[in-house]
Amino acid sequence: MKYYLIAGEASGDLHASNLMKALKQEDREAEFRFYGGDKMQAVGGTLVKHYQKLAYMGFIPVLLHLPTILKNMSRCKTDIKQWQPDVVILIDYPGFNLDIAKYVHAHKICPVYYYISPKIWAWKEYRIKNIRRDVDELFSILPFEVEWFAERNYPIHYVGNPCVDAVSCIIKGSAPLMIQEKTIAILAGSRKQEIKDNLRIMLEAASTFKEYKLVIAGAPNIDIEYYNKYIPKGIDVEIRFGQTYNILRQSTAALVTSGTATLETAILRVPQVVCYYLTCGKLFNWIRSKVLKVKYISLVNLVAGREIVQELVADRMTKENTIKYLRDILPGSEGRQQMLADYEDMNRILGGPGASARAAQEMTKILKERYS
Repeated sequence: MKYYLIAGEASGDLHASNLMKALKQEDREAEFRFYGGDKMQAVGGTLVKHYQKLAYMGFIPVLLHLPTILKNMSRCKTDIKQWQPDVVILIDYPGFNLDIAKYVHAHKICPVYYYISPKIWAWKEYRIKNIRRDVDELFSILPFEVEWFAERNYPIHYVGNPCVDAVSCIIKGSAPLMIQEKTIAILAGSRKQEIKDNLRIMLEAASTFKEYKLVIAGAPNIDIEYYNKYIPKGIDVEIRFGQTYNILRQSTAALVTSGTATLETAILRVPQVVCYYLTCGKLFNWIRSKVLKVKYISLVNLVAGREIVQELVADRMTKENTIKYLRDILPGSEGRQQMLADYEDMNRILGGPGASARAAQEMTKILKERYS
């Protein structure tokens, strides 16, 4: 069968590549064409557009690049229509992908599957109407989404979380670690704006613990010169690219900007503080109370359904607060032991590895029934 996949970010590229590998196990004649990245390209198929030319975050960047975004959307739609796939598989990236879903459905090209649901339970709940209309099957990686969608009369498939797969693969393929230094990992996000807003405060806080080495896990699409702009003078820190999981495995604790990285850090059992500074913090907190539909912003707390990790968001993220809560999870503290115990509960809820395989099995089963 012919599979057309669309991933718009680094995490989507990773999870889509693992899904493609699993699809090849289920369908020996699988053909792939995609918007994605290097990891998807390594699996095989035709890369139409790299995600680095797609990802724009925030109102102003989107506005400035609107002609490019619209051109990419138009090209994608035309490419799908010309290639005539058996299924379009969308991976997260809702602003772009829901528009593609609408087009594919309206033109009756093929079924639309969504792998890694848009987080409409957090905000923009109205998008459920678009999903009901344009998405044939939704494959969830977060267990609490099943009940949320069921309450809105849209049954979905929970296949497990691909972060568990990704972490398991790295651990299995890596030599046992010989940890010689005490390390604090710094994960400041995958977007330039996140790094600009968070990195300086993270480093100023972590550097007060003189006995610890600081290591930044560099995002694949950000060059080292950009990081250097936001490293305060006099702070000794190492930057490593393409080694996020190994950095975490070697670390005593971590400061993590909210996102998939918070979940990966918890799966690796590294105590963490979630950091997400925003300008106009008080205004954001007011907007959050009116707009956001969830109590937490980190996936760790959302999966657990309770506060496991401390979330320093908007004006709560100060150097003083970051120092305080980082100290609370270093060795010898009760907070560290409690967090590690809570991680075990969260991982039980999340389930074991095999998400990509389960998703591929379910997808190919439904497709075979459709086309038989």
